[in-house]
Amino acid sequence: MAYFLFVDESGQDHRESPYEVLAGMAVEDRDLWNLVTALHDAELRIFGRRYSADERELKAKKILKTKIYRQAAQMPAIPDEERRELARRCLEEGEGAGRHEITALAQAKLSYVQAALEICARFRCRAFACIVPPEAQRPEPTHLRKDYAYLFERFYYFLEDQGATMAGIVVFDELDKSRSHILVGQMERYFKFTTKGQQRAGQIIPEPFFVHSDLTTGVQLADLVAYIVSWGVRYGDMTAQARPELSDLAEQVCQMRYRTKREVDGNADFVIWSFTLIPDLRPKSEREP
Repeated sequence: MAYFLFVDESGQDHRESPYEVLAGMAVEDRDLWNLVTALHDAELRIFGRRYSADERELKAKKILKTKIYRQAAQMPAIPDEERRELARRCLEEGEGAGRHEITALAQAKLSYVQAALEICARFRCRAFACIVPPEAQRPEPTHLRKDYAYLFERFYYFLEDQGATMAGIVVFDELDKSRSHILVGQMERYFKFTTKGQQRAGQIIPEPFFVHSDLTTGVQLADLVAYIVSWGVRYGDMTAQARPELSDLAEQVCQMRYRTKREVDGNADFVIWSFTLIPDLRPKSEREP
């Protein structure tokens, strides 16, 4: 038995995003195909065709940007059947689509994201997120960044709670080859030469898989989580302004967080969530005393 952890990120370009987010969506192996087919069925039901059947990709930064919300609000909510036909027509006509079709497609995009998160909840998926403010200090490139280490830690705790025989498989959106090699090397050193990494390698397979996000539904889900957390989820010391129109989706994502308890500094019931805010990415050895 195993869980796949599909991983993607948002805000790493340091342009407009209020937070960098490294996010994961955990799916049990026995549920994966049923989850994928349910998501494909949702595309057909909402768009009248597979949105991602050609070169289009259901990327959060494209289907959840503020422009989509403005377009969706141009007209009152369109009934489902009419919206589906208009959205399909908009996808097929492209630039020739009119205002009615554009509005329907925008409403369909928002409806699909809501449906996708509902499907994930139905299949007992768990969301993970490491949230980094833009001013966070960065480590030397030889070290595994703390957001990755914390992501693996939370995933390990989740697997540990499922039982000692439950394995974890990490699946990343493909980076360019040089970045992929760097990450693989950092993970190898973490899992081989650190005490915590060696322990977690007992349930997390240390060598990750890299896939194309446009061909892998699980990574698309992690992309949705990363974007919604960056722009819509706020708690604790997260002070950047959220986009209020994302509040309902943010609530759906937060419902998929995982909560556990571990002994920390003598407290046997210390609560640990699968979402965590990381103000400094450097290991202790690199910080000033």
